[in-house]
Amino acid sequence: MARHGLLKRLVGDLCYVDSSPFAKLLDSCVRSKSARNTRLVHARIIKSTFSSEIFIQNRLIDVYGKCACLDYARKVFERMPDRNIFSGNSIICALNKSGFLDEAVQIFGLLPETDQCTWNSLVSGFAQHDRFEEALEYFAKMHGENFILNEYSFGSALSACSGLRDFTLGMQIHALISKSRYSLDVFMGSALIDMYSKCGSVTRAQRVFDCMDERNIVSWNCLISCYEQNGPASEALEVFVRMMDCGFEPDEVTLASVISACASLLAINEGQQIHARVVKCDKYREDLVLGNALVDMYAKSNRVNEARCVFDRMPIRNVVSETSMVRYTQIGENEEAVSLFLLLKRESVWPTHFTFGNLLNACANMADLQLGKQAHTHVLKHGFRFQSGEESDIFVGNSLIDMYMKCGSIDEGCQVFENMLERDRVSWNAMIVGYAQNGYGVEALGLFNKMLVSGEQPDHVTMIGVLCGCSHAGLVEQGRRYFLSMTSEHNLVPMKDHYTCMVDLLGRAGCLDEAKNLIEKMPMQPDAVVWGSFLAACKIHRNITLGKYAAEKLLEMDPTNSGPYVLLSNMYAELGRWGEVVKVRKLMRQRGVIKQPGCSWIEVKGHVHVFLVKDKRHPSRKQIYSLLKSLLKQMKQAGYVPDSSIDEPCEELSDSEFHIMDMPQEIATG
Repeated sequence: MARHGLLKRLVGDLCYVDSSPFAKLLDSCVRSKSARNTRLVHARIIKSTFSSEIFIQNRLIDVYGKCACLDYARKVFERMPDRNIFSGNSIICALNKSGFLDEAVQIFGLLPETDQCTWNSLVSGFAQHDRFEEALEYFAKMHGENFILNEYSFGSALSACSGLRDFTLGMQIHALISKSRYSLDVFMGSALIDMYSKCGSVTRAQRVFDCMDERNIVSWNCLISCYEQNGPASEALEVFVRMMDCGFEPDEVTLASVISACASLLAINEGQQIHARVVKCDKYREDLVLGNALVDMYAKSNRVNEARCVFDRMPIRNVVSETSMVRYTQIGENEEAVSLFLLLKRESVWPTHFTFGNLLNACANMADLQLGKQAHTHVLKHGFRFQSGEESDIFVGNSLIDMYMKCGSIDEGCQVFENMLERDRVSWNAMIVGYAQNGYGVEALGLFNKMLVSGEQPDHVTMIGVLCGCSHAGLVEQGRRYFLSMTSEHNLVPMKDHYTCMVDLLGRAGCLDEAKNLIEKMPMQPDAVVWGSFLAACKIHRNITLGKYAAEKLLEMDPTNSGPYVLLSNMYAELGRWGEVVKVRKLMRQRGVIKQPGCSWIEVKGHVHVFLVKDKRHPSRKQIYSLLKSLLKQMKQAGYVPDSSIDEPCEELSDSEFHIMDMPQEIATG
């Protein structure tokens, strides 16, 4: 109220000796960022004897620019009967602040004279708006015109080098600084540390820091951030401790960097100590950046409950907060990831392409097609076009393809793929692998050929999809050819997953000896997945000799895994070797191996029904078992004879008690 009263008193008095009272009023307008008060003062200036004074008009241009009233600043500049060098500087600064850099360059070219401030304004404007090449271009021109470079010139140039990650040019500017009177300036030292950090040169950043005669909190923060971003992250914590020992009090920038270092190191104990410091300080407790850093640290340490606790207590959240909670999908908490997305939608937080990638991943993991389609609708509403650019959103389209394929909705996945404005290798891979996983082997191979024709080169993931496609389609010869082509045509070294695919392909086709030889020639140690695939093939083709060999290999790796025991037992049962069946089951009991019960689920009208082996807890169990018993009776009447050796060979079916697991596998799977 006092300020407004003073304003009214001053603007009401037109009998000023000079324009300094108006200048003071304009200064107060800048502090309050009040465009309205600036216009009021301007109106009084027009009615005063100073309406044509260059000094006060320059101040008006400057204040209008700082109050985001660029149109008024332009009008004042254009209507000035006389101008000086400061007039040009003021309008260039106003244009730079609003991002009209090209217009600023035009006015710069029309100015009769320029000074150090004019050049610095242009260099700084380009650097601040991420037009780094032009910033360095005008810096070089300024130096070539023999203008004196000061701390503002060097600071903007170093910022541009950081943005471009141009280490060589950064060193050249460092050399210029070393020859100037700013070589010992603490601001320049901090800027150099930051530049070398962004360029990935930790050694040079540390050297600059060590050579500084004077350091401030910014210098320490730059070095801590350097180690946090480039590694080793443990060094960031050590620098933080040294900073505290030197008597510097950490600010929010320091704490955010240290928390991020703790997240990289999974140093939860140290991170909790920093968290305690944050909680004790009122001004940091509600800081958005610190809150996001803490959420990220706890999430990366698999402390999701603590992460959610910090998240829920944040008074303000943004899309970074949600992205930090991506760990939900990584540890299987997909429902929580979806609920988090809905929460942020209610809070009007604008989602990014990363948000939708996370959401679609959760939908894919849950195989929830309806929810995935709703997410797809949100993607379309937000205008994603699946193309590269400054913020490429191609991977959102890739996530959509992956979601539809994992939900078994092949047509929708194909439609997304066809409608993408641009595709990358991941797009092709998502389709090829999706086809293969859903049993469309021929389609997977056809799309692979189209990929090659388009000029896109395959990678290891592509070839996994191709080999899986061959396996599902029974194309043994093509599979052999594609496997060999990895090294001969595509310069790819087969990995363990590719050998697993080949073992599965050969095993399904009954080429068991070839599969065994391939396993033994693998350049890496075969794992349980490889031997498990081979054992399953041996069971299908009733090769007990190789099956026993594969089972022994599996049990050497993990004697507690029930899978090899059960498969071997079933193989003996199929051959009628009941004595061997009893031995295997006895060995399981002696080793304390327990077969985990099977589990299946189905969604009906939005409700998920979960069934375990011999489950009697479902509220509709009587109707379910009655229907299954009726179906079994009809199948027997049709001449179907159950193969009781499939799972529990010694267990008889009871007419009074029917269990799902007691059914032969062929019946259970339809």
